[in-house]
Amino acid sequence: MASIMTKSAMEQLAKELEYLTTVKRQECQEKLAHARSFGDLSENAEYDAAKTAMSLNETKINELHAYMASVRVVDDQDIPEGKAFLGATVRVLDLDYDEEEDFTLVCGPEADGATGKISVDSPVGKGLLGHEVGDEVEIEVPRGKLRFRILSISR
Repeated sequence: MASIMTKSAMEQLAKELEYLTTVKRQECQEKLAHARSFGDLSENAEYDAAKTAMSLNETKINELHAYMASVRVVDDQDIPEGKAFLGATVRVLDLDYDEEEDFTLVCGPEADGATGKISVDSPVGKGLLGHEVGDEVEIEVPRGKLRFRILSISR
């Protein structure tokens, strides 16, 4: 199953890819050339560091290409109102701990647990998708089951 992403998130990834393939790649090549100018490469720490940086940049470029090729872009107009879907902030009541929590459903690269942004591909994200206010959901996660009641959904 392909991941889903909003058009704006895809545009952000495209900008990042453009930066990595133009600016960052050029910087890496310049640092590598500069380090090569010091001569003996066998004991040249700058050369090793520049080579590693270039390799990491190329890996990131390849990962972004692969991810972007496998993702399905959804238009904001296609996102149903009143349902937990990509871009929605869902306020839930944890039925086991009687605590409220907010989750913003985002695509994978935007996920940031510290700020409550969870991927729609994560167990909790998948478990909330498509549900409405008042629904009670039970979600299987590695540490057991989570039980939530959806209190509100906003965009």
